[in-house]
Amino acid sequence: MKTTFLAMLCVTVLPLSSPIQAESTSELSYENYIHSDKRIKCLYGYAADKTGDHAAAIAIFEDCIKRWEDVYSMIWLAQIYESGVGVEKNLAYSTALMKRGAYTQDAAGYASIARYHYGVALYEGIGTTQDRTEAVKWLRQAASEQVIEAEQYLKSKGID
Repeated sequence: MKTTFLAMLCVTVLPLSSPIQAESTSELSYENYIHSDKRIKCLYGYAADKTGDHAAAIAIFEDCIKRWEDVYSMIWLAQIYESGVGVEKNLAYSTALMKRGAYTQDAAGYASIARYHYGVALYEGIGTTQDRTEAVKWLRQAASEQVIEAEQYLKSKGID
């Protein structure tokens, strides 16, 4: 009885599309961060992607890359294109983004992660021509920068 009364109260008192509701939803939309000039928005791209707003995530990441050559955004955008969730899968573009990140120097250390992923792509021939010599170079560099996954990958392939 209590649940039924509460449900009826909500239906009769709160309209489904009130101006207040629509306005507050749009203010909280990830789309509002797409054109922001605040770098913190790059983190919102991750949240947008994880909550299913892939279009906003892609737009945020693309803008972060354009404005700041943001390696964090390159990595996440590459993963979106590698998985094909919310966008058509594009392994060549995904690998190109990882390569771009691998050549970037960033204070946060994301370039090391990009080096690892780019090395794996080269080693496996994912989205690029397979080049194991070049792959080992990138993987060793990532391992020297404390990317444990790079060290483990090299060991799994029997490479010291």
